[in-house]
Amino acid sequence: MTMTEIINPFESYFDGKHDWHTLGLYRRYPAISAEQFKAIFSRHPGGLVVITAEGPGGPVALTASSLASVSADPPLMVFSLSGLSSSTAAIVAADTAVVHFIDVESMHIAKLAATSGVDRFADTTQWSRLETGEPVYHVVPAWIRVHPIERMIAGSSTVMVAQGVEASMPAEALTALQSRDGLAYVNREWHRLGPSSSIG
Repeated sequence: MTMTEIINPFESYFDGKHDWHTLGLYRRYPAISAEQFKAIFSRHPGGLVVITAEGPGGPVALTASSLASVSADPPLMVFSLSGLSSSTAAIVAADTAVVHFIDVESMHIAKLAATSGVDRFADTTQWSRLETGEPVYHVVPAWIRVHPIERMIAGSSTVMVAQGVEASMPAEALTALQSRDGLAYVNREWHRLGPSSSIG
C-alpha cells in the first residue's frame, strides 16, 4: 500500500466523505437502525453547553448535549460536534474554544445557538471577547476555555478531546451558583433541575 492509499479520516470530514471504510467500522457486526438509536437516546438526559470559537468569518457558536468529563488531572473533556452544524468546521479547526455551561437562567443562549439561520452574535450586549480573542457569553454560570488535543471522525460528527486551559472563576467561588437551577434536555424537552427535582 502506498501513502496515497491511506485514508485520513480527518481530511475526509472536510471532503464530506463518510462511509463504513473511512470510519473504521465493520459490517460483520449488525447495526441497529438510526430510528432505534435516536429513540433510545432521546430518553437519556443530557446537560447543555454552548461552544464558541473564532472562525475565519467571525465568531461561531453551537449547542451540544454530548459533553462529558474525562479526567480532572489533567483537566480533559470530550464532546461531539454534528456535521450538520454550520459552526462545526470552524470549531474543529480552531486552536481554542470556549465551553459555556448552561442553566435555566442562560437557557435562551442554548436555544439561540441551536437555531439555524440566525445571527447568534447580533446582540452585542450578550457577549464579548476574552483577552485571547474567543467570543464568550456573559449570562452563563461558568465557562471553560479549552484547547483541543484530539479529533476523531465518528459517523457524521467529529469527536474532540479538549484540555481546560482557563476557567471563568476559581473552584471556591462556584458555591455561589448553588441558588441557580440546573437544566437538562430529555425527550426533546427542557427540564429544570432544582431542589424539588431531587429524589435522593
